[in-house]
Amino acid sequence: MSIADLIKSRRTIRKYQQKKIDTEILTNLVDCARMAPSGRNRQPLEYYIVQDEQLLEPVFRTLSWAGYIAPEGDPKEGEKPAAYIVVLVRSEFADQLAKSDAGAAIENILLAAWGYGIGSCWLGSVKRKDLAQILNIPGDYNIDSVIALGYPAESPVAEDSNQSTIYYKDDKGVLHVPKRPLKSILHIDKWE
Repeated sequence: MSIADLIKSRRTIRKYQQKKIDTEILTNLVDCARMAPSGRNRQPLEYYIVQDEQLLEPVFRTLSWAGYIAPEGDPKEGEKPAAYIVVLVRSEFADQLAKSDAGAAIENILLAAWGYGIGSCWLGSVKRKDLAQILNIPGDYNIDSVIALGYPAESPVAEDSNQSTIYYKDDKGVLHVPKRPLKSILHIDKWE
């Protein structure tokens, strides 16, 4: 699959098979994140992989899922992630530049995961104080976001729509993700 096809086929996944992800793959995802661009090459990010079964549920309870379709769209028992990557920013770099770095690094993780057939969900709605306590994260780090990972147990579809950007489930339980059509967002050589 080409990189462009990989990018276009990736969707957020919120229902997962209960299959463990190999530690080597998770480590490679972080290695892909580390290679993302970094403003001024400051490299302010660090990563915390969570895969221990004793930690998965406590981490899950610190996350908010699928605002438009909650709670029905939240992972249920038997559908929860097999692992998480917590994206951390060293406190001395907690600025807008670090947010841009995090976005680039996280996208690398999402795409690399999809290349392995692993689904992901980038979560920004996190009870950060609770999560830091659960994972014993030092106070000189800020939690940017959490990436949930697992082999997909659903197949969301993207569809062009100028009407709405609100995702929804149809009567068969398929998640539909509206995307603004290319022709409505692209301007070449002049504004139309």
